[in-house]
Amino acid sequence: MSTRPARRETAVDRADGPRTDVTPTARGPDRRDASASSVAILRVADVFAATGGSPRGLAPGEAAARRDRYGANELPPVSRGHVRRLLAAQFTDLFAVVLLVSSAITFLAYWLGQPGDPATLQLALAILGVVLLNAGIGFAQEYSAERTAESLQAMVPHTCRVLRDAVRRELPARELVPGDLVVLEAGDAVPADCRLVEAQEAAVNNAALTGESDPVARVAEPVPPGPPLQARNCLFMGTDLVAGTGKAVVFATGAATEFGRIFRLAATAPRQRTPLQRQVSVMARRVAAVALATGALLFAVRIPSGQPFVDTFVFSLGVMVALVPEGLPATLSVSLAIGVRRMARRHALVKQLLAVEALGSTSVICTDKTGTLTQAEMTVVRLWADGVPHTVTGVGYAPVGEVAGAESVLELLRAGALCGNARLVPPAGRDTWRVLGDTTEGALLVAARKAGLDPEAEEARTPRVAEHPFDSVRKLMSTVHRDSDGGLFAYAKGAPLELLTRCDAVERGGTRTPLTDAERGRVAAAADDMAGQGLRVLAVARREIPGPRPPPEEAETRLTLLGLAGMYDPPRPEVRDAVDACRHARVRIVMVTGDHPLTAEAVARRVGIVRGPDPTVVTGPRLDALDDTALDALLAGSGELLLCRVSPEHKMRVVTALRRRGEVVAVTGDGANDAPALKHADIGVAMGASGTDVAREAAVMVLLDDSFASITTAVGLGRSVYRNIRKFLIYLFSHNIAELAPILAATFAGFPLVPITAVQILAIDLGSDVLPALALGAEPMEPDVMNSPPRPRQERLFSTAVMGRILFLGGIQALGVCAVFFWHVNASGIPYADFTRSDPVYREAITMVQAGIVVSQFFNALAVRTDRESVFRTGLSGNPWLLAAGCLGIGLMAAISYAPPLQAVFHTAPLAAADWAVLAAFGALLLAAEEVRKWALRRRSPGAEGGTP
Repeated sequence: MSTRPARRETAVDRADGPRTDVTPTARGPDRRDASASSVAILRVADVFAATGGSPRGLAPGEAAARRDRYGANELPPVSRGHVRRLLAAQFTDLFAVVLLVSSAITFLAYWLGQPGDPATLQLALAILGVVLLNAGIGFAQEYSAERTAESLQAMVPHTCRVLRDAVRRELPARELVPGDLVVLEAGDAVPADCRLVEAQEAAVNNAALTGESDPVARVAEPVPPGPPLQARNCLFMGTDLVAGTGKAVVFATGAATEFGRIFRLAATAPRQRTPLQRQVSVMARRVAAVALATGALLFAVRIPSGQPFVDTFVFSLGVMVALVPEGLPATLSVSLAIGVRRMARRHALVKQLLAVEALGSTSVICTDKTGTLTQAEMTVVRLWADGVPHTVTGVGYAPVGEVAGAESVLELLRAGALCGNARLVPPAGRDTWRVLGDTTEGALLVAARKAGLDPEAEEARTPRVAEHPFDSVRKLMSTVHRDSDGGLFAYAKGAPLELLTRCDAVERGGTRTPLTDAERGRVAAAADDMAGQGLRVLAVARREIPGPRPPPEEAETRLTLLGLAGMYDPPRPEVRDAVDACRHARVRIVMVTGDHPLTAEAVARRVGIVRGPDPTVVTGPRLDALDDTALDALLAGSGELLLCRVSPEHKMRVVTALRRRGEVVAVTGDGANDAPALKHADIGVAMGASGTDVAREAAVMVLLDDSFASITTAVGLGRSVYRNIRKFLIYLFSHNIAELAPILAATFAGFPLVPITAVQILAIDLGSDVLPALALGAEPMEPDVMNSPPRPRQERLFSTAVMGRILFLGGIQALGVCAVFFWHVNASGIPYADFTRSDPVYREAITMVQAGIVVSQFFNALAVRTDRESVFRTGLSGNPWLLAAGCLGIGLMAAISYAPPLQAVFHTAPLAAADWAVLAAFGALLLAAEEVRKWALRRRSPGAEGGTP
C-alpha cells in the first residue's frame, strides 16, 4: 500500500482536458510551482473551463457542493496551544525554576536531617504546591487567552464580494470555493489564491508573501511559465489589492494556498512580550534579588546566635522563596485580558495587549469624519445643474423621496450612478436597505432611483468597458462606457476643484457651452455654498470619446461639467458626549479629512470639536508648503485644528510630527492608503464595518461599530486597566513589607524564633493575595477616570508616587503586625531565650501575625480600590468579587487557626474573639489612615483628579 499522504482534491481535477493540480499538496514545492504556472499561462476562457467556473459565477448549489468537498476557506488553527506543550511551558518560567530548585534543596535538607524535621518536609511540599498552583493558573489563563483571542477575532467581519449566478453577493471569506468569481477593489484583502480574468489598473502589495512592499501591477492576460509569486496575473491569499479593480477566479483555498504553506511554517513562532510585561518582569526580578539578599542577611545574622545550620538555611530559603512575587506576571496578563474583553463589549476590538497600555496615555486623536463622527449613511439632499439648485427629499438608503425638477438632472444622476461600483441591496427579512460598497456612490444610486432611473437597466444599455479607479492624488474616478451605437463616452466624478480643472465646458439646457472664468466662479461658489451647509460635494462630468479606449490622462480631460451633488451624513448622536469626555480628559482631537474645509468645519461644530469662532483650518496644499519646523509649530498650538483636503501621505506626516513632539497618538483610518499611518501611530484604529481589510490588518484596534464614541470609551477603559494594574501592584508589594518587618525586627531584637514561618507566608500568598489581586484587576472603571490629563509617555509603572504608597500602606501593616507579635510575647512575661516552637504563647503570637496580615490585606484591598476618591463614596460593594476573595482568605485563616490538622501543619493556635476584634480594629485603622491620605491629597490639589496613586 502506498504511504504517500492523501492529496486534497481541487476544482481543476474535475475539469475536462489535461489534469492540472493547482492546490498545494504533500508532493513538495516543485509540484505547486508547476500547477501555478499552468494556471497563469491559460487564456481567460480556459481558466473558467479548468476550474469549472463561469463568467456568471457559480450556481449556489454547485458552490455548496464544492464547499462540502474542499472544506472552509480558512487556515488551520495554530498548534501553539497544544495542551502538553502549553502545560510544560509553565514549568520553564524563571520563577518556576527557582521554586523547583528551592523545593528540591528543601527536600534534600529533610532527607539529610537525622531525623528529618517534619517542618522542613512541610515547607518543601508547600513550595512544590506553589509551583503546581501557579502552573495550573498560568495554564488556564493562557489556554483561555487563546480561546478568547479566537472568539474576538471572529467578531471582525472578514467578507468578500463574489458573483453567484451573475448576482454580486457579499459573503464570509471562509465560504469561498475553487471556481468562485470574486470581485476586488482597492483596499480589499485577497481572500484566496486566484487568477485574474479582468483587471483595471490593478496593483497588489505582496509584502505578506515576499517582504516587498512596493505595489506590483497585475494583468488578466496569460503570462509565460515561471515561479508562482512572479505570475503577474495571479493574486494570493494574504496580499492586498492597493489600486484598481478586478475579477478573479479562485483556484486554491485555505491551507492549500501559498499563504497557507507559509502560515504553517510560521505557526510556531514565539509570541513577543509587551513593554509593560517586560517592565513588570524586571521589577519582579529585582524583588527576587531583594528576597535573595534578605534571605542571605537572615542566614548571616542567625548563624552566630547558635541556631542549627540546616534549620537556619531552610528558614532563610523559605523566606526568600515566599517573598518572590511568583504570580505577578500571571495576574498582569489576566488584568490586561479583562480589559480587552471589556473593550470588545464596548465595540472596540483590541488585537494586541500593548494597545491596552498605550490607550491609557493617548493624548491626541486624529480622526476621520465620515463614518466615524457621522453615521456613514450618505443622503443626497441637493443637486446643482444648469445654474439651478434642486432639492432631494428622503433620508437614508431607501429609494423613497422626490427630486425637484428631475428632468433637468437626469444626465447628472445617470453619470453619478454609472461612475461607481456600489450596489444598492434591497431589504431581506428584517434588514433595511443597505449599500454594498462606497456609501457616497450608494447615495448617488438612491438619488437616481428617486428621479425614476433604473441604474441596472442603464448599465445594461451602456455597458462599462474601462475604469480608472479613484486615487488620493487625482481625487476623482472615471469610467468608460459604450452606447447602443458603438460609440464610447466617459463619466467622471470627484472633488469639485480638482474636476473643474479638467473641464473646458458646462452643460446648459442639454447643450455643451464653454466654461468661462465667470462660470467657473459660479460653480465654485455653488460648491462652497453647499459645503458651508455641511454637505459633502461631488462634481460630475462627461466626455465623448472618439476612437479606441483612452488612457486616464485622455479620458479625464476636456470634460463637460454636468453639475454638483451635495450629500449629508448626519452626525452620530453619541459623538458629542464622547467629544466632551475627551475635552475633560485633556485629549486633543484633530479632524483629518479629505472633505472641503467648509464641510469639515460644519460637522466639527455640530459634534463639538470646534466651539470657537476661528479654528485653524489647514488644507493639503498648505501642508505641502510647510517644512518640518513650521509643521511642528502648527501642531504645538493648543487651538482647534482641522486638516482638510489631505491625502494619506499628509496624515502620515502629521502623525510623525505629533509623535516627534512626544504625543501618544491614536489615528483612525479605513482605506488601504491609511495603512502606513495606522502602523506608525501608537494606536492605529480601523473601521470594522466600513474599513478595508488592509486597514484592519494594519491597525491594533478595530471599531466594530465605526463610532468615535467607541474610541473615547476605549481610552477610558485603557486608563482604568492601567490604574487597576497599579492597584494590585500596590496591594501585592505592600504586604511583602508586612511579612519582612516582623522577621527583621525579631532577628535584631534577639528573639530566637521567627514571628512568621515560611509555610505561613506561602499560605498568605495563596490565600489572601492571588484571588484579591485578580479581583482588583477586574475593578470597575472609576467615575473620574476621564477627568485627569493623559499619563506622560515616559512615566514608569513603578513611579515615585506608587512606591510611596506601597511604603505608606506596607509600613502601617508592618507596624501593626510587629505590635501584636511583641505585645503577645512580652505580655506573657517569658524571657525570649525560653521560648520554644511548641510554646502555646509563641503559637498564638505567630497566629496573630499571620491573621493580622490577612485581615489587614482585606482592608488594604478596599483602600487601594480608588486613587483619590473615598472608597465609602464609591461604595464598598462595587466589586463583589473582591469582597468574596477577601472573605475567602479570612475563612482560610480561620481554618488554619481552628482546624487541628491545619494547626499541626502551620503550628498555629486558636484565636479568641478579642484577638479577632483587635485585628479588625488594626485593619480598620489602616483603611482610616488611607482615607485621611486621600482627603489630604484632594484638599491639596482639588483640581487634579484621578491620576495620583
